[in-house]
Amino acid sequence: MFIVRWILSALLIIFIAWIIPGITISNFVSALIVVVIMGLVNIFIRPLVQLISLPLNFLTLGIFGLIINALLFLLVGKIAPGFTINGFWAGFFGALILSVFTPLINNIGVKKENT
Repeated sequence: MFIVRWILSALLIIFIAWIIPGITISNFVSALIVVVIMGLVNIFIRPLVQLISLPLNFLTLGIFGLIINALLFLLVGKIAPGFTINGFWAGFFGALILSVFTPLINNIGVKKENT
């Protein structure tokens, strides 16, 4: 199921680049690399950033989390080859769409327990 989720996430990146002006992806292989880099950023950098920004996130009732998502998405755009994000708002809306559809992709193949 890992490969299926990886491919679906890459297709989601391509879809986001297609509908959001200012986000471009050169090819499918670049999208696969973007997904890997995004996973690494979410594992290593995101927890630290969330911990540091916890008071601000608390004061804004979690809205600052959207800003964090956008900034991390912009960071991936700077690191990943063949993937560019032009401007904060393109990154913001791209991260917003990504955060809506990623849980759906992650639930593919998960068996529900009968309670």
